[in-house]
Amino acid sequence: MNICIPKERRDSEYRVGLTPAGIQLLTQQGHTCFVEKEAGVGSGFSDHAYQEAGGTIVYSGEEIYGRADLILKVSPPIKEVYSWMPDGLTLLGFLHLSAGGSAKVDTLLDKKITAIGYEIIQEGDGSLPVLKPLSQLAGRMIPQIAATLAQNNYGGAGFSLGGVPGIPPADVVILGAGIVGRNAARSFLGLGAHVHMLDSSLEVLQRIDREFSSRVSTLVSYPFNLRKVCSFADVFVGAILVPGAPSPVVVTREMVQMLHSRSIIIDCSIDQGGCIETSRPTTHSNSTYIEEDVIHYCVPNMTGVLGRTATHAMSNATWPFITQIAEIGIKDSLEQNPALNNGVYTYQGKIVKQALTNALEGRKSL
Repeated sequence: MNICIPKERRDSEYRVGLTPAGIQLLTQQGHTCFVEKEAGVGSGFSDHAYQEAGGTIVYSGEEIYGRADLILKVSPPIKEVYSWMPDGLTLLGFLHLSAGGSAKVDTLLDKKITAIGYEIIQEGDGSLPVLKPLSQLAGRMIPQIAATLAQNNYGGAGFSLGGVPGIPPADVVILGAGIVGRNAARSFLGLGAHVHMLDSSLEVLQRIDREFSSRVSTLVSYPFNLRKVCSFADVFVGAILVPGAPSPVVVTREMVQMLHSRSIIIDCSIDQGGCIETSRPTTHSNSTYIEEDVIHYCVPNMTGVLGRTATHAMSNATWPFITQIAEIGIKDSLEQNPALNNGVYTYQGKIVKQALTNALEGRKSL
């Protein structure tokens, strides 16, 4: 099988689809691996390292896609890349198609491309084995981002998350008690902040209470509780996930207007459309904007600037799926691996993920 690793083309995306160690394992199994020139530089992997591992360097995007049976990406392809994809390709990556445009999906269908989203590969117990380590990393990034944005020289109100004796800590609100939310809570607590967490599930909140030994205040995410926390939050984190589907918008503009002047919103749901009405995607190059006198940080590829750690974490999680596809092909892999099968958006010209169909129909009705 020809397995290809393209260079990521989105703004400030330093991750890469596979490490040299992964390339070495694949070539030892008899597969041919092509790596686009400088694809791994942002993650600390030189072209020479890939060549030593058995990979062949190619020098253009058109060539890397044109040679591929299997493409290993990280972030969703940009528009021009879709024209490079050959018919029948298998594409793996964090694709987030439910939040993307219908034209991209149409191209996948026309070219009979099998598109598998790492973010929706799902085990029988509901866990998301590939998304999990990146969500852990994103959650642990959030407090350092918030601490920076709170500084005056970054436009913030000039507060410390942990306070000092005589000055109380900041109030941090986290909406969503999943992997991102829990990791963010742990790190915020480590910095001394007051943490308040909301979720729609009382059972989940009970687990949060036990996990953090009652150090996190918990509330059910009813609208009146959201308005309540918005009245005092210094930092508001949106961390809602509905696998494969657009995030529900549960924080209204009216609620955002209740936040303090120059308080901070970090919407980690933005890669699925965002869970806050005033959110819109930003980039690492221009990561924030002011709306309703509130700082908004809404970068979809948040962990893209932690290229080395994120790539290693992703490669560890994706390897079992990659090697299975390489060894027995996509058809048998999908038949034998239910978790991988759950990750399929499109297959041989058809949409197989109902959440994607629903999202496309929802946009048409607007």
